[in-house]
Amino acid sequence: QVQLVESGGGLVQPGGSLKLSCAASGIIFRVDHMGWYRQVPGKQREFVAQATGSGTTNYDDSVKGRFTISIDSAKKTVDLQMNALQPADTAVYFCNAQLEASLGSHDIRVSEWWGQGTLVTVSS
Repeated sequence: QVQLVESGGGLVQPGGSLKLSCAASGIIFRVDHMGWYRQVPGKQREFVAQATGSGTTNYDDSVKGRFTISIDSAKKTVDLQMNALQPADTAVYFCNAQLEASLGSHDIRVSEWWGQGTLVTVSS
């Protein structure tokens, strides 16, 4: 099975920076894309940023110019550098990946995976 493990969340003051990291483990043959979503209690999970296996990136308008996503397809890792953080960025951040991976004997498929989430709190 595939697992996504996130790290790097925490408490930061407005205007500060944090870096989130996510590592995928398992028998993975190909990374289609990896990215980040976030969710505030009571609201739907929303897209933040994504990078394809070849390095093409995409950002939500709310984070453009402040957040930078970087992917290492060989290592199956994705980072999110978050600068100029605002209270509105407070949320649980989830790593997301679409991977071709082995799910067991003779079972290789492309599937979407989610991490457990890491809390980012922006407050003074």
